[in-house]
Amino acid sequence: MAIKNRKRAAALALILGIGLSTLIMLMPRGVRAGSQADEAAAARHEYTEKIAAKYNFRFGKELPFVPSNATTDTGEFIDPKSFSTAEYCGHCHQESHKQWRESAHSNANRVPYYLKNVALLNDSKGIEFSRHCEGCHDPISVVAGALTQGAPKKRPYDQDGVTCSVCHSIQKVDTRGTGSYVMGVPAVLVDEDGKPVTRKVTDGEILAHLDRHSKAVMKDFYRTSEFCSSCHKAALPHTLNDYKWQRAIFLYDEWQNSSFAKQSPLPFYVKDSVSTCQTCHMQREGLKLTDSGAKKGQLASHRWLGANTVIPKIYGFDEQATRIVQFLQNSVFNVDIFAIEHGEMVDSTSLKGLAAPLGLTNFSLTPGETITADVVIQNKGIAHSHVPEQRDMYESWVEFTVKDVSGKILHQSGFIKPGGDLDERAHSFTNRLINVNGGLNDLHQVWNNRVVAYNNSIQSGRSQLVRYCFTVPRNSNGSLSLTATVRYSYTSRAYASLFQVVPIDVLGSHSLVNLNVALSLNNGLRVEVYGTNVGDTLYAAGTIGSGSAFWGPPRQYGVRLGYNY
Repeated sequence: MAIKNRKRAAALALILGIGLSTLIMLMPRGVRAGSQADEAAAARHEYTEKIAAKYNFRFGKELPFVPSNATTDTGEFIDPKSFSTAEYCGHCHQESHKQWRESAHSNANRVPYYLKNVALLNDSKGIEFSRHCEGCHDPISVVAGALTQGAPKKRPYDQDGVTCSVCHSIQKVDTRGTGSYVMGVPAVLVDEDGKPVTRKVTDGEILAHLDRHSKAVMKDFYRTSEFCSSCHKAALPHTLNDYKWQRAIFLYDEWQNSSFAKQSPLPFYVKDSVSTCQTCHMQREGLKLTDSGAKKGQLASHRWLGANTVIPKIYGFDEQATRIVQFLQNSVFNVDIFAIEHGEMVDSTSLKGLAAPLGLTNFSLTPGETITADVVIQNKGIAHSHVPEQRDMYESWVEFTVKDVSGKILHQSGFIKPGGDLDERAHSFTNRLINVNGGLNDLHQVWNNRVVAYNNSIQSGRSQLVRYCFTVPRNSNGSLSLTATVRYSYTSRAYASLFQVVPIDVLGSHSLVNLNVALSLNNGLRVEVYGTNVGDTLYAAGTIGSGSAFWGPPRQYGVRLGYNY
């Protein structure tokens, strides 16, 4: 019997040995940090010394990541090779990977308008100042010490932006924002003592220790609004603008003051329960692909649906675009044509001939008379302001139309002109930023901001009254139709004008070698070993406006496991 067992074992070993020897990874080895931790610490120190030798410590050696508030667990740099690619995580988390790829997180550091905006900062002040932006848009570049003069500008990890191993390697946060997190060396597994295993880990090892995988990549505070605040809140420090500390975007504080947080006594409307950032932006949804992180067939969405309508347009993410529109149209605003005033627009102390509320009050209009329509816009479904502070690139406005029975427009406000500009009389939810020269900042040059000269936004739960005055035509016969709509564009006309780009231009040809070996066993187990771009060819996957390229993925390899039920 022993001989037969040995023969079977030998036969199995022979089968698994066919093709690439990396199939050995299927056999999980002992998972302990031990001396490997010491070796990793020594390697990290060596990497830090190498980077520090040429690094621009403009703000002091004790503050290597400033103007960002980001830091690392030891204060040392982290080798970017320590960060697993999102594709690696996608072996077991296919649904999460697909959703993430279409999200703003995934594309945080590759969209053309952002790259050109950072280029403006680099050209005017220096690349070390871009740590302020990249601490949240490209965290790996910051903790790796890549944002310094003479460092490579084309970095493979840039294409993954805020990738899986970024968020899931954060050890703690505070609510200062502007990247106020502590980054640790990524680990997808802990050993039996709970210590992180920072070496490369195979799929087989993870599958053999799923509990330790969960402990390595999930922390309770990941489910809190405080976690999101580390980047979805930002300030402009003196180290960036050479002026003074300024508020920039304080979504977390606005959430705290809203009824959604149930932390403030001020909101008029009271919610039944607390809603965090994740409640709205990571709603659970059914699976279309497999994902080991799902529970009862549902996954916390990794699309992080919000208001960025540009990224799906640039890269052709049709599903993301559709989902964003659905998200924005899901009871975000109340738009109520509340009252009609007979006569010209007057101040609120003298409401002559008022008919309100419409729908419950009968009224009639006389041809030739002047009418004022009172429109109430309520921000009821957003836990922060619309639009947020110092967001000159957004454009949101109210479109108001009056039509006769034939559909002819008699009066209109908030229309788009033939050249693409917004009607200057439109009621716009926006702000105007004044720069150091007293001019208007309209390309998001926040490092030059001096004052917010105009700020018309609606805080969560608050309302605005917008009044429109028009004259009923003397020859009017029949009913009139009044329509008020809140419109929104992620980029204003001025901001978009500098960044009109075609994401994929004419590219030179290139050849790639991909390998794939699959083995299906009789017990239903399927083992697949793959390698993409095995020659590690550097090639342009697309161009950005001026012709500068962004690079395709480097060599990647791994093992996929499947089971046919």
